[in-house]
Amino acid sequence: MSASTPPSSRPAVTEREAREVAEAAREQHWRKPSFAKELFLGRFRLDLIHPHPLPGDEAAQRGEEFLAKLRDFVETKVDPAVIERDARIPDEVIDGLKELGAFGMKIDTKYGGLGLTQVYYNKALSLAGSASPAIGVLLSAHQSIGVPQPLKLFGTQEQRERFLPRCARTDISAFLLTEPDVGSDPARLATAAVPDGDDYVLDGVKLWTTNGVVADLLVVMARVPRSEGHKGGITAFVVETNSPGVTVENRNAFMGLRGIENGVTRFHQVRVPAANRVGEEGQGLKIALTTLNTGRLSLPASCVAAGKWCLKIAREWTAVREQWGKPVAHHEAVGSKISFIAATTFALEAVTDLASQMADEDRNDIRIEGALAKLYASEMAWTMADELVQIRGGRGFETAESLRARGERGVPAEQLLRDLRINRIFEGSTEIMHLLIAREAVDAHLSVAGDLIDPEKSLGDKAKAGANAGAFYAKWLPKLVAGPGQLPTSYGDFKHGVDLSGHLRYVERTSRKLARSTFYAMSRWQGRMESKQGFLGRIVDIGAELFAMSAACVRAELLRGQGENGREAYQLADVFCRQARIRIEELFNRLWTNTDDLDRKVVKGVLSGTYEWLEQGIVDPSDDGPWIADATPGPSQRENLHRPIR
Repeated sequence: MSASTPPSSRPAVTEREAREVAEAAREQHWRKPSFAKELFLGRFRLDLIHPHPLPGDEAAQRGEEFLAKLRDFVETKVDPAVIERDARIPDEVIDGLKELGAFGMKIDTKYGGLGLTQVYYNKALSLAGSASPAIGVLLSAHQSIGVPQPLKLFGTQEQRERFLPRCARTDISAFLLTEPDVGSDPARLATAAVPDGDDYVLDGVKLWTTNGVVADLLVVMARVPRSEGHKGGITAFVVETNSPGVTVENRNAFMGLRGIENGVTRFHQVRVPAANRVGEEGQGLKIALTTLNTGRLSLPASCVAAGKWCLKIAREWTAVREQWGKPVAHHEAVGSKISFIAATTFALEAVTDLASQMADEDRNDIRIEGALAKLYASEMAWTMADELVQIRGGRGFETAESLRARGERGVPAEQLLRDLRINRIFEGSTEIMHLLIAREAVDAHLSVAGDLIDPEKSLGDKAKAGANAGAFYAKWLPKLVAGPGQLPTSYGDFKHGVDLSGHLRYVERTSRKLARSTFYAMSRWQGRMESKQGFLGRIVDIGAELFAMSAACVRAELLRGQGENGREAYQLADVFCRQARIRIEELFNRLWTNTDDLDRKVVKGVLSGTYEWLEQGIVDPSDDGPWIADATPGPSQRENLHRPIR
């Protein structure tokens, strides 16, 4: 295949082939302990997270000094109302962030960055994102998944020396994976990178390129065809946005995050030096997934900021708003919402800080913890924002600009709801996160018994797997019967005024119950287990609640030991755990009592037109354009909207 003849159609991929591509990209081995992995296996390893790990003194001092500078900047130089109104972060704000070093927070000091830890990077994202979520996304997309992180993990020394100093101070980066017809199924990736001498030639279209409109450097995932001397496969490249043939064809607009620079980028015969390839051919998806292990923690950071703001507004508003002779906060219907927001915000900060510090220490494998933090925080933050809108009533539905225009405080509650909605989709939708985490959670079972349920394995392979599974389960299953959670004295060092030890005993007992439920489901459904997405989602949600309960208790004990609001922290942890236990019991009930089978029948009926009569009586305001835009490779027919900021 020559460089001038890129593929004209997407690869035809079966369901099994798609799963095989995803499986090959995931990290296959567990070289370090994982608290969450053990939790799903019925082993409550509190020793992996308690005592709560802490940053070193030097790292803390460097982080606090930067946070002080960043706070001054966002308070004096950022007008969030202007960003929302103009749907754009002013160039002078971006220039100011560059001068501050905010684009190099995660980049090592030897490359001109600030070298902040993950903990302080996330605190900075929370602070910047509270001023304007669009700024938080700009900084996060640049550093969490853009050029710096893949190069830190997989780049050559020469690549780091070439690109990281630029990313630290002057250049903005973006990450390009999604295509118009490719979302969470990268096996169908169509963007091609055809080898041609010392270069690769890129052709294809990328969608939803956050920062893509203003980026100087791109991390692009493209498919290299297999040929002599080329292993082929999905591969990562660093691409200069000003390269001939790169066109930003559209700046996309969304219901929220109006200030983000998200676009559609077309590549036509773009020559990329082989020296710009990150890692080996075929490593692209592994690079993407590994980058996201810690990159996903930026989303919980923004959710923590949202929770803190929800709590502030709820506290101030419900104290002055009176109904029926008393502040609305003292009405139980409203008070329960305030309690939920306060307790959940405490737990989200606990989860985010714990996972971030674990990432910094690098003693544990946090692929599940990072994914759980993203999943849980995005769902709970959306609920908190929705509750704030409800607490504010009609004013919650009214825009801040309208509130100001009629003489009231401009509280952007409805904007927060719009801005947060994308977090349930960004960097892995909730549904995809359920499947990703579930795959990791059952990894131990598939490692010993996977061949038993694989229809393509030989009888010999199945016999060997049966022997291995028998040995594993003979040791593992008896340990799920009893544990420290049944001893009244367990975890007694979490009892100080408020008793949190009972919650930790609950986590231990419930962890074993969760493992038993998973084992029973695998025994019952075997190879059909992967299609039971409703069941797997509930299993993961239970694990997420248990992880959050553990983090909340450990954080409360940390704050008590430091003398920082310890009593209040214990109270919030207690309330959160009680609320979480109610949610967990409901999820357990729904494992086996649900409408999953009936839902599948209804879906078949909907798709076959059986219920089409139900759609009568409306008009459809959408136009007649195609559901998915044409992404056929070729030269761009549109104006280049690339807008570098210098």
